[in-house]
Amino acid sequence: MQAPKTGTETETDRETDTALAVASAAIHAAIQDVSRRPEIHSFFDESTFTVSHIVVDPATHTCAIIDSVLDYDAASGRTSTRGAQSLIDFVQARALRVEWVLETHVHADHLSAAPLLNQRLGGRLAIGAHISIVQDVFGKVFNAGSDFARDGSQFDHLFVDGETFALGHLQAVALHVPGHTPACMAYVIGDAVFVGDTLFMPDYGTARCDFPGGDAAMLFRSIRRLMALPDATRVFLCHDYKAPGRERYAWETTIEAQRLGNLHVHEGVSEQDFVALRQQRDAALPMPRLILPSVQVNMRGGKLPEPEANGMRYLKIPVNGV
Repeated sequence: MQAPKTGTETETDRETDTALAVASAAIHAAIQDVSRRPEIHSFFDESTFTVSHIVVDPATHTCAIIDSVLDYDAASGRTSTRGAQSLIDFVQARALRVEWVLETHVHADHLSAAPLLNQRLGGRLAIGAHISIVQDVFGKVFNAGSDFARDGSQFDHLFVDGETFALGHLQAVALHVPGHTPACMAYVIGDAVFVGDTLFMPDYGTARCDFPGGDAAMLFRSIRRLMALPDATRVFLCHDYKAPGRERYAWETTIEAQRLGNLHVHEGVSEQDFVALRQQRDAALPMPRLILPSVQVNMRGGKLPEPEANGMRYLKIPVNGV
């Protein structure tokens, strides 16, 4: 299995990328055979601009839930399950069986509802194997102590690049697409790819790369890798912020639309130009509103810190630390 290349991608690189070839073959098969395509139901959380997806194999009624949201009010420190309950209600109303609860990365803008979904619906919680890098970096930022494992053991499964897995009868492939974070994954399921925070809608561009461990050049290579998937591949995003002039939120596009029209990284944009654009843009962006609570919860697989002696759970705010 091969990770994204360390240099500028060429056609030869693409030809020798075994993981990409396996993913592309699965997509081609699904494009040609409707029974290999998933049904996808998306749920938008406007307070964090996050899209969660329920991906269903119609033949077996099994499903995966990707990038769930636990509601969190920063002013009061209170959580609620309003958004997650919508996912639970949908799954139960249709008598679906949850096989996977997937995270594309450690999110910095919302708390994951994965533990609640596991408790209520079952399924295996999974993320990319490079989560250990993120845990090491932010374990130090939050002074998480020796009790905090930095090996990804909070998750049921850690995907490596090119790993194949099944969702019912549907073929799926995990692709490592670092850049936004070192541990970002994209999940190919049938004819669809779930890209997390690599790409936004073509009229909005790409994700930031200025968090610890982020790398704009690496993101460029990861995106070029995704753009080598078949043009007809359905692309599902994790966020949308409504580009200027667009009236509705959107989260589904295609590889062809991204390749030809992405504002930041369309065909013809060089790595050097993309890095310069991304770095300039990132320097002007504020930190996400929920970055401090989100990261310290999500690096634990969505679990809140353990209660202290008084029975209360506490989130840390590192002053001048991020």
